[in-house]
Amino acid sequence: MKVPCVYILASQPDGVLYIGVTSNLSARMNEHIQELRPGFSKRYGLKLLVYYELHETLPGAIAREKQLKEWRRAWKVRLIAAFNPEWRQLFDVATGEITFAPADVARERF
Repeated sequence: MKVPCVYILASQPDGVLYIGVTSNLSARMNEHIQELRPGFSKRYGLKLLVYYELHETLPGAIAREKQLKEWRRAWKVRLIAAFNPEWRQLFDVATGEITFAPADVARERF
């Protein structure tokens, strides 16, 4: 499904972080998992999807990506911890589906 989003990958809980933007998160995650995308994420083995935000427009997602890249690491870690406290993998490799983070599930109950 094509929906603009910003996402954060990690090497492990509280490890190296990568911030990216895409219009198809499932397809992009498959590229990261299979190491088809050269560069930073491949070099550091970043395959753990720990955070994502959906946006209405791609320019909005790009603006947010740039904003997050300017943030201090501690702010990024707090953002991830609020969204996904256990830093669990939010991408199901077997199905290609993005799972809800604990913060999303809690919001849906209300």
